[in-house]
Amino acid sequence: MAAHTEHVETVSTATETDKTEGPEPSRDPETSDSEPAGQGPDPDPDEDEDEDGSEPPGPRIRDTPEDIRLEAIANTVALHPSRDLLVCGDVDGDVYAFSYSCTEGENREVWSSGHHLKSCRQVRFSEDGLKLYSVSRDKAVHLLDVERGQLVTRIRGAHGAPINSLLLVDENILATGDDGGTLKVWDMRKGTAIMDLKHHEDYISDIAVDQAKRILLTASGDGTMGVFNIKRRRFELLSEYQSGDLTSVALMKRGKKVVCGSSEGTIYIFNWNGFGATSDRFAVKAESLDCILPITDNIMCTASMDGYIRAINLLPNRVIGCIGQHVGEPIEELAKSWDSRFLVSCAHDQLIKFWDISSLPNATVNEYRKRKKKDGRMKSLTKKAHGDNDFFSGLVEETEKKEEEEEEEEEEEEDSDSDSGSD
Repeated sequence: MAAHTEHVETVSTATETDKTEGPEPSRDPETSDSEPAGQGPDPDPDEDEDEDGSEPPGPRIRDTPEDIRLEAIANTVALHPSRDLLVCGDVDGDVYAFSYSCTEGENREVWSSGHHLKSCRQVRFSEDGLKLYSVSRDKAVHLLDVERGQLVTRIRGAHGAPINSLLLVDENILATGDDGGTLKVWDMRKGTAIMDLKHHEDYISDIAVDQAKRILLTASGDGTMGVFNIKRRRFELLSEYQSGDLTSVALMKRGKKVVCGSSEGTIYIFNWNGFGATSDRFAVKAESLDCILPITDNIMCTASMDGYIRAINLLPNRVIGCIGQHVGEPIEELAKSWDSRFLVSCAHDQLIKFWDISSLPNATVNEYRKRKKKDGRMKSLTKKAHGDNDFFSGLVEETEKKEEEEEEEEEEEEDSDSDSGSD
């Protein structure tokens, strides 16, 4: 097979056209709130206050930022490593940056960029938060300046097939996987691939790396997990074929366990250095588990095609409860804020939603052993888990507390939503 020509170019910011937006025009209170024609301003400023003399109420502070509504479905979302900024990439190839805030009305679009010709599949911040990498169905890798959203470097034709996944190994090394099963590892100082290997028969859905930055793990639509050694620049092995596509891969238990999500709704668990065969599997009552995000060494959040975000404990394998949902809409990706306070999700409803997960790291499996609901619903782990109305969420929490007290007397041993499957 002929080698694929790579073309790297550094883009002059002066010649690139982007959609960076300037600051909003300032609002002139004298023109926008002016009196009717013929009347001058009120000479007594005290009369502008409320009748009881109090100041008008300030903006409402919410538990989580408001939803961000997009013009198209976002495939990917990433959060800045040190500030309240997120970036998403959509099916039209556009990349947007938003600042977010718990103060109502304070979410802001910072910039947008339309440099990709086709759907943007993944975006990732550099560790210092100054650079943003994106990959696309147009087979290109882009490097953007985070402050202004301007294109700095473009690698055209980085792959021979549409690029599907992206992982930043360190400040100079990044890995990309495409729809044909090819993995490439790039040294961005040179703009060239230092590894170019094809061992999967189908698309690479996700990539993970160990803490030592030595071993890359790939999840593939062919049902296998791939193991690659970056230091030695070689392929190590493929796991056994699993049932369905492997859709995501993550490290848990301080790197001693590897978990893969699948299109069958099963989580496959591997021991570190035991990559050939699974050590355990865990059937979740969910449609395809398309994203896994570790929260602690034991707890992960999963996103599914059924629109639910589940919190799952690993070993013992148990669904702890529901973080939230995009009702009936497949969720594409999850991300965690820099302070670990918020989980962020993007889905086919063209919304980016925020969930408060600040209490999740303190959750223990024992707390939820008695949690099976009479109506079959998962336990709510956030106020908005089963709806966005803050008033009714309080009533739901009270009802759930009463149910839990009643169910302590009649504990059910089995939990169909979190039983560990067997071969």
